[in-house]
Amino acid sequence: MISIQNLSIHFTGQDLFTDINFLIREKDRIGLVGKNGAGKTTLIRIIAGLEQPSHGSVVMSDDVTVGYLPQEKNIHSTKTVLEETMTAFEEFHQIEKNLAKLQDELSQRTDYESDSYQRLCEKMSALNERLTLIGGHNVEGEAERILVGLGFDHEDMTREMNEFSNGWQMRVELAKILLRKPKLLLLDEPTNHLDIESIQWLENYLKNYYGAIFMVSHDRAFLDHITIRTIEISGGKIYDYKCAYTEFVERREERIDMQKAAFDNQQREIKEIEAFIERFRYKATKAKQVQSRVKQLEKMDVVEIDDRDKSVMHFKFPPAPHSGKVTLELSHVSKSYGDKNILNDINLLIPRGEKIAFVGRNGEGKSTLAKIICGVLDHTGEVKLGHEVKIGYYAQNQQDMLDPEKTVFETLDDVATGDMRVKVKSLLGAFLFGGETIDKKVKVLSGGEKARLSLAKMLLFPTNLLVLDEPTNHLDMLSKDILKSALLQFDGTLIVVSHDRDFLQGLTTKVYEFKKPHIKEYIGDIYDFLEEKRLKELDDLNRQQKVQQQAAPAVSQNKIDYEAKKADDREKRRVEKEIKKLEEQIDALEKELATLDEIMANPASHPEVKVDDNFYWSYGKKKEDLQYLIDKWGEIAM
Repeated sequence: MISIQNLSIHFTGQDLFTDINFLIREKDRIGLVGKNGAGKTTLIRIIAGLEQPSHGSVVMSDDVTVGYLPQEKNIHSTKTVLEETMTAFEEFHQIEKNLAKLQDELSQRTDYESDSYQRLCEKMSALNERLTLIGGHNVEGEAERILVGLGFDHEDMTREMNEFSNGWQMRVELAKILLRKPKLLLLDEPTNHLDIESIQWLENYLKNYYGAIFMVSHDRAFLDHITIRTIEISGGKIYDYKCAYTEFVERREERIDMQKAAFDNQQREIKEIEAFIERFRYKATKAKQVQSRVKQLEKMDVVEIDDRDKSVMHFKFPPAPHSGKVTLELSHVSKSYGDKNILNDINLLIPRGEKIAFVGRNGEGKSTLAKIICGVLDHTGEVKLGHEVKIGYYAQNQQDMLDPEKTVFETLDDVATGDMRVKVKSLLGAFLFGGETIDKKVKVLSGGEKARLSLAKMLLFPTNLLVLDEPTNHLDMLSKDILKSALLQFDGTLIVVSHDRDFLQGLTTKVYEFKKPHIKEYIGDIYDFLEEKRLKELDDLNRQQKVQQQAAPAVSQNKIDYEAKKADDREKRRVEKEIKKLEEQIDALEKELATLDEIMANPASHPEVKVDDNFYWSYGKKKEDLQYLIDKWGEIAM
């Protein structure tokens, strides 16, 4: 479908990648991985046609449509959420116009046997198929379905776009791309602005997506659930693996271990050959063998070990200062913005050493409560810190709090005190800021570099309560693993707001779910919470049935089983009857369409049929009806 051929790109004398080649096939599910700055976003933008490579080309067939979701986008729309989303159907309306033109042209043609007439028929058939795919039967209903899946409430549909944060506006952009149904989805960190529920919905949607997916993500669980192929950019090269991310990590290490072993064996062989040459170089009787060994060396292909960038940040949090048994106590805490009640009567007691995750949909109050705990927001109710509790706070927009005009070194040196003054450079080195990079101004740093600098700043002061709001944003996989390892060793109290399931797994022992204006406690880590929530939803579905059973008069178990079997049999017969009816309708429609296809292919053989606008409209309508029946058959059969 798409061929990447000898692609190279150079920035300021540095090669991001050189002469890379790979194919993107229909139905591919590819995860693009690599360290921050490896060139992932650049490669995606080149495929999307937004940047030009220094060398090479991207070749794609004419019928390939591309949908590109960037990490960030400035959106200036005054439409409502639904109106903005409906702009995704511009292609739908354009195809309708093109079909009308084709119908008009065909109605005036009489050269039914010519190649050009056949090409027009084929083009019209392809447009009708595309129209069926992207149009469906209810474009507005489909738009609302996807918006709800991405976290919007039904009342949000009529709210204006500028009432929402950039993160929510990016969800609308994602919805528009999904509605256009391009043959290739290019997604750059699609989960950045999503909560756990929306991420799970998007996972299920993408698993069943009809086209190819090529995406960058630092969410390991998301990649593992969707991708079946992983392409790594490392050291200017790419490595293509036919597996998801976790298996890719294992295979990559196996590959490098094998290369090391082959390299070591070859080096031993080279030393033995060189020793033989040196020993018998001046012996005439051994001249032939020496020359043979020299030629053997010249012809030998030297085994290379793939360059692996081993530079990773390495740190651990300072020991937590001793504090009382109770770290934090909240009594009747509430927070409102005007008439909008975000938190209501929150009561919370957090003992020393507790590890807690705040989860829930965006806008439910997680960051609000984190700010209240850290004294950043005013509120009603009481927040009591325990004896000698010292808070370390990492805000969701922590990077924006850095002074853009200060250098990396000044950012830490200006606030460091006591013994930490002499440790600033070594601390920066642990976070990969060394040499000339410490003199860079904050404003030129990447998102990942700003995140690392903000984490380094936190280590200047010993704390026993860490409140981290989305700390993994902009961090690559390896940096996230290192941060998680440091937090596992932290001996203080931890509150972390995050949507990254892999990061939270095993890190926390308690989960608070936010559904404004209240919160609910779950014991266990994030996957215990997700499993319990899934079971609870099943309980909700069965609640009505249980109530009815409890209200019914006592009867024998045999009678209950008999009645249940009768009900099951009735339902089975009803479903089978409906499936049979649908199959008959599908079969009849397919035969009608086959007849119409034959007429369009050879109109001269059917003079009794008028091939005009009504004919083609009827043909397109039958194609839509067929697709609808097939979809309905699939749902009922399931």
